[in-house]
Amino acid sequence: MKSSFILRVAVAIILIMHSVPGMFNNGINDFGNLYLNQIGFAPFGLALAWSIKLSHLVTAILLLIDKYVKPAAIITILILIVGIFMVHLPDGWYVVGGGRNGVEFNFLLIAVLIAIMYPNGISIKK
Repeated sequence: MKSSFILRVAVAIILIMHSVPGMFNNGINDFGNLYLNQIGFAPFGLALAWSIKLSHLVTAILLLIDKYVKPAAIITILILIVGIFMVHLPDGWYVVGGGRNGVEFNFLLIAVLIAIMYPNGISIKK
């Protein structure tokens, strides 16, 4: 079993829980129409919101089957970075406790995805 198995399953669960409920409770539609379209992405906000959430679902599946992990992780990392600047940064660092809706969870997910992509670490050869 690969050393990244537990992390891949954990991130897959997080991505599934961050995407699937919104597909059924109007969350993705609200994110697209009431947020993305309102901040300048109209008329593409809804399509963009669905693309983001579907990419989370695809990434979760790829993490679980351990296929195309690097490209999926890179796309997800890019989405998380954009999310930090567009959504979370104005609320500061903390998700709970010292604040609300901050960047710390995205930061952790990015670090975990990098650890999954490079299970033996990143070496800089001279």
